[in-house]
Amino acid sequence: MLISVVIPAYNEADFLEETILNIQDRLNKLLPGKGLWEIIVCNNNSTDHTGEVAKRLGIQVVFESVNQISRARNTGAHSAKGEWILFLDADTHPGMELMKDVLDIIRSGRYIGCGATLQITGGTKFNKMRLERVNPIIRYLKLAAGSFLLCRRDLFEQTGGFNEDLFALEEIDFVFRLKRIGRRVNKKFGVIYNHPVATSGRKDELTVSSMFRLFFSNFMAILLFILHFILPSKLNRSLGARLLGYWYKKQN
Repeated sequence: MLISVVIPAYNEADFLEETILNIQDRLNKLLPGKGLWEIIVCNNNSTDHTGEVAKRLGIQVVFESVNQISRARNTGAHSAKGEWILFLDADTHPGMELMKDVLDIIRSGRYIGCGATLQITGGTKFNKMRLERVNPIIRYLKLAAGSFLLCRRDLFEQTGGFNEDLFALEEIDFVFRLKRIGRRVNKKFGVIYNHPVATSGRKDELTVSSMFRLFFSNFMAILLFILHFILPSKLNRSLGARLLGYWYKKQN
């Protein structure tokens, strides 16, 4: 099997079906052979019908009881059979040209993985500008947003997966460690920027309380990311769970 698509999902019943149908369409057209790809949804302790939506569409569902994106991605990846894993958020829709680029990267034999720049759909103009402003950073520092991240499965396993001490910026930590392995095997991590991935800007309404939570969470995410290099793991996990819960609340 070539590709396993892993979709972590917490209370995403309203968005998951469209995401699954989108990636199924891309893969059916680009990899029509039987057994070349699979989709795995990790139901991250949802309280809505997220798991049922995926099962109704014939998708493999695994369960993670702890509400944390690192754990959800890791749990999904542990069931993956593909040579490559594509981590895809439940509200993210890669276009056909982007997926063609992904297959070119895989077939080139020169990469350990890749990310893509972002095209924010829906939500406020403020949120679109806020999220798309990271595109130059993603492109020139060769990083990836967690909404769309491709890597070789064997190297994912070598890294130990996403750091479960982190409740935010876990994808940055993961890419740093993946790139260290890439340097040892003389392969690189790429960024696709000609065909950005479409992902939702539905979070963070333009209200005073929402802006306060947003800026506080961003500040604490950066601070805890820096401190995780020196803080005991148990303390970092505890602080992350307490201070970054905003990112794990359902928002339409």
